[in-house]
Amino acid sequence: MARRCELTAKSVLVGHKVSHSNRKTKRRFLPNLCNVTLISDTLGRSVRLSVSARALKSIDHRGGLDAFLIKAKVDELSPRAAELKRAIEKKKLASAG
Repeated sequence: MARRCELTAKSVLVGHKVSHSNRKTKRRFLPNLCNVTLISDTLGRSVRLSVSARALKSIDHRGGLDAFLIKAKVDELSPRAAELKRAIEKKKLASAG
């Protein structure tokens, strides 16, 4: 399992741990990932995703998973999330037209 947010593509960063004597050693900055179950109102089902805490705030701010995915760029999403986005858009088009 990759340490990468499935919605915002936030992943591991690399930097230095700097000691008091200014000696630098490599370290990793891990994203704050949470395994959550989100509900899609359009599809009427729940989806398990590994997302960052920041993405959870963004989902809440935009008004739910469906609104977040419609506004999100496909190249930032994981393959599962991109498939979910396509399914939501297809269902919205079918219900609108």
